[in-house]
Amino acid sequence: MSQQPAHPSIDTAPSDSAHLHAHLDGDAVHGHTIEGRSQKTLGVALALTLLFALIEAVSGVMSNSLALISDAGHMVTDAAALGLALMAQVIAKRPPSARHSFGFVRAEALAAFVNSLAMLLLVAWIVYEAAQRLLHPEPVGGSTVFVVASIGAAINILVAWVLSRGEQSINTRAALVNVMGDLMGSAAAIAAGAIIHFTQWVRIDPILSIFVSLLILRSTSGILRESYHFLMESVPAGIDYLKVGADLAAVDGVMSVHDLHVWDMSPGEPALIGHLEIVDLACWPEVLFAVKAMLLERHGIDHVTLQPETHNALPHL
Repeated sequence: MSQQPAHPSIDTAPSDSAHLHAHLDGDAVHGHTIEGRSQKTLGVALALTLLFALIEAVSGVMSNSLALISDAGHMVTDAAALGLALMAQVIAKRPPSARHSFGFVRAEALAAFVNSLAMLLLVAWIVYEAAQRLLHPEPVGGSTVFVVASIGAAINILVAWVLSRGEQSINTRAALVNVMGDLMGSAAAIAAGAIIHFTQWVRIDPILSIFVSLLILRSTSGILRESYHFLMESVPAGIDYLKVGADLAAVDGVMSVHDLHVWDMSPGEPALIGHLEIVDLACWPEVLFAVKAMLLERHGIDHVTLQPETHNALPHL
């Protein structure tokens, strides 16, 4: 008796499942990995940010400046953001596996979401401390604040320049938003240091800290919303779910549409799955061709998976 060939298990090694992830002619053109994004850019930005965060934290404690301490805390958050971005970029380059068939591109959105939550916590702390200092002013070393904040602003400009020249993604943009917010924090600290040095009005320190925290909150909310939207597999921005359904139903040969889902497979790569009730299954190849062409042209949807059904094949309750 001849032996039957063994059937491969679904839970095989990543290399054994590579053919299952392959895109053939007629499939979506995008892949499930993120290629070509340099980690060197994020590494340089991370090193610069960590170095000056330490210097600024020590100087902030010595000068008793909330603006400087807040800016140091913001730079630490920036460092965490850059570190998560670097980690996410490495993870996102991993190919799909038998266990993770969609790949790891969502790691970037997850890191951006965590970064944004950390920023919200930082804002809450700054506002609380500022309120305490408005009620009970404390002496601040204005000249130290001015000098250190000026150096911090230069570092932030350098880090922003490095990030802006690298490959862009939702996570590098989140890191860049953090750095730009920190630049505003440095500018506020410079102003606070100058005013305190020349006028001794120490309440300017918590006032400017609150102002910067509001700017940070505004810039962070967009990244938080975008990453949350992606992680929740919501309908991509710019795509009208109801219009997609109507356009599908209007294709010749299609009678109705149901179980329709639209989401981002990876950032900027919308995907669609659904069921189409068609007049005749024999016409399915022509209908599918027309549907895919329409979805790509009108809605920019390239990754399409549809199941054809006839009226008689649908279950009736």
